[in-house]
Amino acid sequence: MLTRREALKRTTLAVIGTAVSARSLAQTAAPSVQPFTLPPLPYAVDALEPHIDARTMEIHHDRHHGGYVANLNKAIEAEPSLRGRALEDMLRNLASVPESVRTAVRNNGGGHFNHSLFWQMMSPKGGKPGGELLKALETAFGGLDAFRQQFTSAALGVFGSGWAWLVWHAGRLRIQTTPNQDTPLADGAYPILGVDVWEHAYYLKYQNRRADYLAAWWNVVHWDFVAERYARRPV
Repeated sequence: MLTRREALKRTTLAVIGTAVSARSLAQTAAPSVQPFTLPPLPYAVDALEPHIDARTMEIHHDRHHGGYVANLNKAIEAEPSLRGRALEDMLRNLASVPESVRTAVRNNGGGHFNHSLFWQMMSPKGGKPGGELLKALETAFGGLDAFRQQFTSAALGVFGSGWAWLVWHAGRLRIQTTPNQDTPLADGAYPILGVDVWEHAYYLKYQNRRADYLAAWWNVVHWDFVAERYARRPV
């Protein structure tokens, strides 16, 4: 028989678990909610050190991502026809966004969407992929090491600012890059893993050494989250 103390403990843990799940779901869905808000980092600002320094994370999250959110809300406010429309829908169908705010939605909406995922795609715990995701990487790329090499090569090849992505598209995994804050959504692809290669993501610590930044970044990839993204891919 449970004691009163044990019962209270179980109830408390259940409530905490529900709250954590709700917070995770809210963060994943955050880009669709208007007015758009800056999601909190899912870890402390210094949690990814020494691979990504606290000052870079602070500036990147608060100023860059925060700026995208503010400018996106201004664009939506200027175009009432977009109010209530999901950001993902706008990014998938940019041609349907009024021309007067299309560039602002593409740049700032893309920045909000990309970064909201990016923070969750990293974790101080690091780890390695397993299960169905690992099998899929082996099938698509010949193994985890081969995937990492191909993904890193794509990220290094981005000219100027942009992103490298692992996406699900047309029934298979593939690697693609996007310039600036463009998203895979515009190409009909579903992003599973992405890395920001804008200089503001790494310059304070790595200067122009993008290769060093990418080598360090692999240590903080949140493979459990990536596996969840893969499991939720469209069929």
